[in-house]
Amino acid sequence: MFDVDRFIAECQGASAANGSSGVLEVVARAVAAPADVLGALGEPRRAGLHVISRAADLTILNVVWGPGMSQLPHNHKMWAVIGIYTGREDNIFWRRLPGGSGRGIEAAGAKALGDRDAVPLGPDVIHSVINPIRRMTGAIHVYGGDFFAVPRSEWDPERLVEQPFDIDKALALFEESNRRSGAVARDLIGPEPQCQAPEDVAHPG
Repeated sequence: MFDVDRFIAECQGASAANGSSGVLEVVARAVAAPADVLGALGEPRRAGLHVISRAADLTILNVVWGPGMSQLPHNHKMWAVIGIYTGREDNIFWRRLPGGSGRGIEAAGAKALGDRDAVPLGPDVIHSVINPIRRMTGAIHVYGGDFFAVPRSEWDPERLVEQPFDIDKALALFEESNRRSGAVARDLIGPEPQCQAPEDVAHPG
């Protein structure tokens, strides 16, 4: 069975010992039994970045994508591991272009992830995310740092120009998805016993 406290401890130990490769093993083992993860985390009912654990060196999120939801191209400036336990997450990967090109990035590849899939992302990866299905997608995202505190970038979806990542705008996308889907009201980032998100992140304006 999937035990949240044990999962946090295993991720922390694996990260300290082997970085992203160790965490990938832990996440892959967890999502290989998606029914167990659903039993512990619950069926996704509201899109959002739900904090499982947060520290300076490791953040674990239960990321729930609303039906048809998409997110801007962005980077993390830290490694990440993504594991899907229900639904589907389509990733488009981007690469930077030379400065005189007029655009900051161009599409360089794609990968569709379904339940039981787990993949690592390097610290320099730029990706955008789409949930292409008509139900919510649930994924465990583990980051090798404080996801909410590290400055990073996003790219304007029309002109593909780099700009500072805006957490409030990102959270607003989840809120808009919830309004469209009629999800039951609940904090976008829910408090977790081991970690409390900052007030300005937990309750965006």
